[in-house]
Amino acid sequence: MKNGLLIFFFASILGCADSTTSNELSDTQTAETTETDASAAAQSTAEIAQSNIVTQELSYEVNGEQHTGFLAFDGASDTKRPGVLVVHEWWGHNDYVRDRAVQLAEMGYVALALDMYGSGKLAEHPDDAMAFMQAATADPAALQARFLAAKQLLTEHSATQADQVAAIGYCFGGAVVLNMARSGLDIDGVASFHGSLATPAPAEAGAVTAKVLVLHGEADPLVPPDQVAAFKAEMDAAGVDYEFINYPEVLHGFTNPGATAKGEQFGLPLAYDEAADSDSWARLEMFFDEIWSDS
Repeated sequence: MKNGLLIFFFASILGCADSTTSNELSDTQTAETTETDASAAAQSTAEIAQSNIVTQELSYEVNGEQHTGFLAFDGASDTKRPGVLVVHEWWGHNDYVRDRAVQLAEMGYVALALDMYGSGKLAEHPDDAMAFMQAATADPAALQARFLAAKQLLTEHSATQADQVAAIGYCFGGAVVLNMARSGLDIDGVASFHGSLATPAPAEAGAVTAKVLVLHGEADPLVPPDQVAAFKAEMDAAGVDYEFINYPEVLHGFTNPGATAKGEQFGLPLAYDEAADSDSWARLEMFFDEIWSDS
């Protein structure tokens, strides 16, 4: 992929949520739950069984379009626990994001890996990823409705403590959760992993109620220093409670073990970094402990 296309890629993310929010969906939402096979997550059947993690594939409809989510929680506990929404990279809802949901379930949360594109829209090539992302971000209100639909699914699940919800996102998903926080969405916290930081609708003073965690590769050419500086200035001006972690010499996609191969295959500035991946996940654990310290 050429540099100009990469720049366009991240520029197109920026409209993924508008500056207003709604607590109501614009169309009837339905959901049905089915058990998924082990190939849907990046763990074997034996591993999931041993850890008591229950995984469910959720089919739901938003504005007439089908979406497929993936829910994970510890079935050995009947105690309600906080819920975490997980937003995928620009590739779409794949095994990587499902694996993260399972990890969150093992930490004691109810995790829903949501679907921002629609059922069956999964990219293996950057051109397809670009097309799916452009379609999803073309209408910010519709994108927000998809996020809210997933949030409703999560909060209505019997295992979820409905008033304790956070969201994390990777790459495209990082931009999504940050913009949801900027819009004033009622959510306890958001964490962005190698996500775009720019936005056409900066946070307004006092509007952001969520605590924010940003985990960024300092050598990421897709999110350059001027974008980082602008983001910090925006958060400071809006009075947002945020933490920004820079990982020196780390590129984009550093949490995904498949990033290096994708980067080499398509000429993208992507690379997995085991140390940054491990540290960023540990910081996420601490972040959740902070926002739900009284739970």
